[in-house]
Amino acid sequence: MASFDISQARARFPALKQDQVYLGNAGATYKTSKASIAAYANAYEGAAKFINASLSEVCSLRSGANQICLGVSTTQLLHNLPTALQSQPGDELVLSKLNHEADTAPWARIAERLGLKVKWWSATDPQNPVCDLDELQELLSEKTRLVACPHVSNVTGTITRVKEIATLVHRYPRALLCVDGVALAPHREVDVKDIGVDFYVFSWYKVYGPHIAQLYASSRIHDQISSLGHFFKGAETLDSKLNLASASYEATQSTPAVVEYLGANPTTTWDKIVSHEGGLQRIRLDFLNSEGRITVYGERSASTELRVPVVSFTVPGTRSQRVVVEVESRSSFGFRSGPMYSYRLVDEIIGLKDVEDGVVRISMLHYNTEEEIRGLVGVLKEVINSLPGESQ
Repeated sequence: MASFDISQARARFPALKQDQVYLGNAGATYKTSKASIAAYANAYEGAAKFINASLSEVCSLRSGANQICLGVSTTQLLHNLPTALQSQPGDELVLSKLNHEADTAPWARIAERLGLKVKWWSATDPQNPVCDLDELQELLSEKTRLVACPHVSNVTGTITRVKEIATLVHRYPRALLCVDGVALAPHREVDVKDIGVDFYVFSWYKVYGPHIAQLYASSRIHDQISSLGHFFKGAETLDSKLNLASASYEATQSTPAVVEYLGANPTTTWDKIVSHEGGLQRIRLDFLNSEGRITVYGERSASTELRVPVVSFTVPGTRSQRVVVEVESRSSFGFRSGPMYSYRLVDEIIGLKDVEDGVVRISMLHYNTEEEIRGLVGVLKEVINSLPGESQ
């Protein structure tokens, strides 16, 4: 039998060219761990800065309590949170039907398990559904434990008045607000202190980074969160309470680069991004609103105060997937159709007969150009004019 080629094996590990002899593989090697921990701490500092969480309280693995936790996905972090959040019999959870299912299913499951009551926060306008404060007021009570809603619907692109919702929710002593910021974070500066939320979650892979996610929890409520970690491990940080075995050390390294990308004055950069994206969505909405065969869902105005450049529509009589296929067959434009994981919104509020086929969603970002969007409009015109009526 051929002998093991140790030289070939060692050649594949560049770190072995150093003088250090690595004998700590079962728990990672000392020098590598030391460097990785320092980089991990820097990643958390960048992540905290991105949403204006307290840098003095960030999880640096060197000091006290923090306000953020990085994890594999928004869905996973939102499954961990309800399990760890303390509740009591009789508590009520108010869940928006505009939610991505990631911010609904975990709360509904914990409610069923613990005997909590779910109150559904619906919407009355199927074409422009919003998280209405008057409707929310009717659902709140002294028993309210948590309200969950999106900062922006990932279907309609309409911006929710989160700051006003937070003020309303906090009139009730034990009520907390959990906001899904996945659809807003790529398009707007987030300041968790200013909007006054208790929990805020978003995905870095929607914000120009890798497939990891981030959860913020206000430090004032950390004592209401139990640890999911081993009993002998410390629970001084949000990360140690909610993040089982830490986020990917490799993936987290991108967060400082995203913050750096926004420049020395992020607010100025965001203002420029918002203005540019506003121009893009105006081009697209001008066409969609003028086309009689198209039904637009969400705010029909291109105002950047009211929406982000995520726009969904249907062509009555034609399957949404067919629209996508026809555009892709004629051009290099790529986008999606379906319920977008907002099944309750598409089914119970918008009321589409074929929920799985769902809507056509076109979502732009600041790196898109006006030339690209005008080209898209041209192809959409061609496709819409070519489509015969088809049973949906």
